[in-house]
Amino acid sequence: MAVPKRKMSRSNTRARRSQWKTTAATLTTCPACKADKLSHTACPTCGTYKTRTYAEAQKSAFAG
Repeated sequence: MAVPKRKMSRSNTRARRSQWKTTAATLTTCPACKADKLSHTACPTCGTYKTRTYAEAQKSAFAG
C-alpha cells in the first residue's frame, strides 16, 4: 500500500475535496396523484407503487 512521503498542504487537500459534490435526487411524478416522489419508492402522499396501494401497510406499521 502506498504511503505519502510528504504532508499534503491544506490548499491541495481542499482543492481535491472541492470535487466531492453531491447531486440532488431525481424526482418523478406519481401516476396516481401527480405528486413528486423518489424513483422506485412508494408515493409518500397516496401510498401507491406500481399501481398497488400500500397505504394500509404503512398505517399498520406505525400503529404498533
